[in-house]
Amino acid sequence: MKVLVAGASGALGRPLITRLQDAGHEVWGLAHRPDSLEAIERLGACPVKADALDRAGIFTLVEQIRPEVVIDQLTSLPASPFDLSARIPADCRLRLEGGSHLFDAARTWHVRRYIQQLSGFYLDGGEELATEASPLRVNAPGTIGESARMYAALEKRVMSAPMMEGIGLRYGFFYGPGTWYWPDGAFSRHLEQGEVSLIGAGRSIFSFIHVDDAARATVAALTAPTGIYNIVDSQPTKISEWLPAYADWIGANVPSNLGEQEALRLIGEESIYYQNSLTGACNRKALNMLGFHPQRLPWLDR
Repeated sequence: MKVLVAGASGALGRPLITRLQDAGHEVWGLAHRPDSLEAIERLGACPVKADALDRAGIFTLVEQIRPEVVIDQLTSLPASPFDLSARIPADCRLRLEGGSHLFDAARTWHVRRYIQQLSGFYLDGGEELATEASPLRVNAPGTIGESARMYAALEKRVMSAPMMEGIGLRYGFFYGPGTWYWPDGAFSRHLEQGEVSLIGAGRSIFSFIHVDDAARATVAALTAPTGIYNIVDSQPTKISEWLPAYADWIGANVPSNLGEQEALRLIGEESIYYQNSLTGACNRKALNMLGFHPQRLPWLDR
């Protein structure tokens, strides 16, 4: 089938293009920068230059291509997680406003299925792992709450078109080539430089997902029943456990511990919440419905 991938040159977009082509699909990759378009072409997809914030341009593009499926992977994330708070406004605008243009164009030109990138790490599972029925943490402090509200709006949007099949994929924290969480990634660099601390008891549970596993699940979503899916690994782990294991995996020193009161004074309430209030996510639905078999975390299985 003909598939249009928006945000096709990102850490997930690149393996996604490969997996889609391996499955026999005709892939068109939307990007804005020349280097991104070149990367899409090298992968064998058809590159198309467009700015998602240009509503008229997006409508024209979708009319010309007439894809059967649109996969919305639009993001505007910084090179380092330490710069995320400064980038959040631009990221939210691209996903909400630019994504709205793409979504509206898809409805107008009778795209059959729309697949939306969502969050599997800002879910509120209470005392348990979050399921697809769990809400997002829209009242969390700082950029966590801001991002959660954005993802909640995206979830509502993708499930709102009665004449178009909506799929929402709640991905965990990405790891693998081109991501923050990889030996040459930005998080590893900050950890090696002693810039990452464990805050308080480190009670937050993280759910990760390798970008290639995420790509495979996304391809499976082309023909899966509509709805929301948690695309996360099968090893939800407290940060107090995975952070020192990750440091050992990349050859860094064990992170220092920072008390909650000191963290509140130095880096604010959001940092405490991030490391002590998040719940991981349950992937049972994806395992059963998508034939999903995520690989095990390399820093835990050594």
